[in-house]
Amino acid sequence: MTRKLTDRQRQILDLIKTIIAETGAPPTRAEISTALGFKSANAAQEHLQALAQKGMIDLVSGASRGIRLRGEAKLMVVDTSQLPPEHLALPLIGRVAAGSPILAQEHVDQTYHIEAHLFSRKPDYLLRVRGMSMRDAGIIDGDLLAVQSTREAYNGQIVVARLGDDVTVKRFHRNGDVIELHPENPDYPTITVRPGEPFVIEGLAVGLIRNSMLV
Repeated sequence: MTRKLTDRQRQILDLIKTIIAETGAPPTRAEISTALGFKSANAAQEHLQALAQKGMIDLVSGASRGIRLRGEAKLMVVDTSQLPPEHLALPLIGRVAAGSPILAQEHVDQTYHIEAHLFSRKPDYLLRVRGMSMRDAGIIDGDLLAVQSTREAYNGQIVVARLGDDVTVKRFHRNGDVIELHPENPDYPTITVRPGEPFVIEGLAVGLIRNSMLV
C-alpha cells in the first residue's frame, strides 16, 4: 500500500500521524497548509482526498479536524530507525463507576496489544469515547482514546477529567482559579469548574484508535 503514495502524500500522512501523536487530535486543513507551505487549505484538501481514495484515511464530513487514519496507515511510521519493537498491553476502560479509580479492574472490558511506536508518549490505557462533544477534534463516539495517566495539563491539551462522579473528555484551559473544559462541537456547552468543586485530571490524550480497526 505504501508504494501507491506520492512523496507529497507520504509527507502529509507523516505530518498527520506526528500531530495526532503529539496532541491527540488530527490537524486542520489550514494547519497542514501552513506546515507544508501550501497557498491555501484547498491544496491540502486535494491531497487528503487522494489519501482517502487510496484507503489511508477517512474524511469526516463537517468536522474541521475530521481526518481519521485507517488500518494500514497506522502501521506507517515517520522514522523507523527510532521505533521500539515492543507492544503495549493496554486495558480498555468502559463505563467508570462513581467513586472508583479509573483503572479499577471492574472497569476493564478487555486488553489490547498495540504497537508502541504508534504513540509519541506511552499511554496507560484506552478509554472508549461516548458522545460527539469532541467531534471537531476528530474524536467521535465509539473511538478508543489512548490516555497517559497524569494529574497535570497545559492549556489547550485534550484531557480526561473527572467531575464528581462523571468522566469526560474535553480541551483543558485554566484561567486563574477557574478551569474551563471546552468541547470541540458547538452543540455542547463549555464546562466551568470553580474552586471547591470536585474535579481531577485523570490523564492526557496521546493518541486515537478507531474501534473498528481492533476487531
